[in-house]
Amino acid sequence: MHWHDVAGELLQARGSALKRYGYLLCGDRTEADDLVQEALVRVLAQPRRSWDVASAEPYVRRVMLNRYLDQHRRRARWTSLLPRLATPTSTGDFTAGSGDRLDVVSALDALSPRQRACVVLRFYEDLPVAEVADRLGCSAGTVKRHLSEAVARLGKVLVLTNLDGDGHGE
Repeated sequence: MHWHDVAGELLQARGSALKRYGYLLCGDRTEADDLVQEALVRVLAQPRRSWDVASAEPYVRRVMLNRYLDQHRRRARWTSLLPRLATPTSTGDFTAGSGDRLDVVSALDALSPRQRACVVLRFYEDLPVAEVADRLGCSAGTVKRHLSEAVARLGKVLVLTNLDGDGHGE
């Protein structure tokens, strides 16, 4: 059975149940429709021997849940960061903030590609060490080593760039 046949049959037989499930997860009908649609695409686009309605629905529901949780985490993270982003640290001189950003970017350039990937996945993507290890195809111990080395290197680079010319903090 082709994926489009399975999608049509699944929507015909279980579409309203999937939409209700999506609505219960997110509380918004439009977002629920998007969850169903995206989950169908993600599940049925995967190469697999053959799909039928009974075997596809649990996968679709799982993808809907994961997608909802991911969106919720992103929104919560964004909401927690928004006040920091919207409130300037100084009144009028915005050059300090841009300098700090440039310092972090240049400090990241000092890392090896693996260290940088670990830092971005762990601290920017907010993934647990096990997930970082899974994405990079290495052990959790390797990720911890990369993170430890990267944090030490970043700490040295960022401290040095924040010192004034005579080697003392401002």
